[in-house]
Parts: sequence; C-alpha cells; structure tokens
Amino acid sequence: MRRTNLAGCDGYSFIELIFALAVVATLAGIAVPIASGTIDDIRASGAARHVAARIAASRLEAVRRSASVALRFDRVGSDYAFTPVLDGNGDGVRAADVAGGIDRLLARTERLGDQFANTSFGLRPGLPDLDGAMGTSDGVHIGSSSFLSVSPNGSSTGGTLYVQGRRSQYAVRVLGATGRVRLFWFDPGARRWITR
Repeated sequence: MRRTNLAGCDGYSFIELIFALAVVATLAGIAVPIASGTIDDIRASGAARHVAARIAASRLEAVRRSASVALRFDRVGSDYAFTPVLDGNGDGVRAADVAGGIDRLLARTERLGDQFANTSFGLRPGLPDLDGAMGTSDGVHIGSSSFLSVSPNGSSTGGTLYVQGRRSQYAVRVLGATGRVRLFWFDPGARRWITR
C-alpha cells in the first residue's frame, strides 16, 4: 500500500520492499547456476578446440619441416601436460631420442588448466567413451605410446583425447590414415556424443 509521508512524497511500504527483494533474490538464484554452467561449457569447449588446434599446428609443422612432429603427453597426477616434439633423425619421435636430445622440443609444455580454468584431460565418471565402453577415466587414448605423431604426408597416430570441465565433456578424435581431427560433445540429456 502506497503512503504519503509528511513532506508529500510517495513511498513504499515495508511489505512491498520485502516482496521486491524476494523477487530479485529468486531471479538471481535462477541465473547463477545457468551462468556457471555456461561458463564451464565455454571453457571446456575452448580447451577442446585448443587441443584440436595444437594437433593441426603439429600437422602443418610436419609438412613445413618434412619431418614427423608429435605431441608428447606426460601424466601429471590425474591430468596430462603436452609438448610438441620434432623428429631429429628421421626414425619418428621416440622417448629415447627425446631423452638423448636427438628429437627436440618445439615449444614449452602446456597444461589445459593453465589457460582454461577448471579443465583437464579426462573422462567424467559414468560417461561412456566414444566407442560406448564404460569404466575408464583416462583422458588420453592414443595406444601404448605417449606420443601423438603426425608425419609429413599428413597421416597420424589415431586416438581420442577427452577434455572435461566441471560439468561439460568433450572429445577430440584423430583419424590415423588421414590425420583428420573431429570434435565431439557429450549431451547429458540424450546420453550420447554429438559432433560439434
């Protein structure tokens, strides 16, 4: 109920003020989780696209130098760090050659969480991988090696790299024969992977 005070100015009753504050608090309570989920998805998507771009850059570097280039994945706790490496003697990128200084590092080591907060390599618990298998949380599936290699002819090591945020899950799949990179997002509502 609107009242007129002694000075003749209109004002609001205490009940009207409480009601307005309750509406604002309710709308804020709805908006914060939506914004938080959107920010998480943007970060996870950005991290997955960054990984795909690093693979594409390695492919271009291999063609430019006429030598194999690889991303070396090193486990750091439950996550991974990755570093581009150039084949120095024509026999492919090998751990022994890296340790001996024959295959050299092309850039500094990166971790996804350093550039995209709250992201890492991994598959969220309870989600199937791209092939439908359950039970793994490891984010790097490139065979028995820790190297994802790209040759000058465009072919590469095949495999899948899983990138997760707090709630979002992405996958970067590399097709070995062609070196083609595809990006997938896990739709939690439909419980399936969708090409992005």
